[in-house]
Amino acid sequence: MKNSVYPATTILPPRLPNPAVRALHHAGYKRLDQLTKVTEAEIAVLHGIGPGTIIQLREALAERGLRFASGVSH
Repeated sequence: MKNSVYPATTILPPRLPNPAVRALHHAGYKRLDQLTKVTEAEIAVLHGIGPGTIIQLREALAERGLRFASGVSH
């Protein structure tokens, strides 16, 4: 991963807006790999998380071969 600046098991992507970082930390997410256990929808409802942040997180996960958990539709 030549473009990788930080490993998946460390901090969140460095260019996230401060409100998003605070929201994620408050919800207990301090590492990118922790987001593989939750859906995009679960993160999107956090105050301070906007559509741009979801895109940044999705891209950061994909760079490492990871993704958000899948939602189950019935």
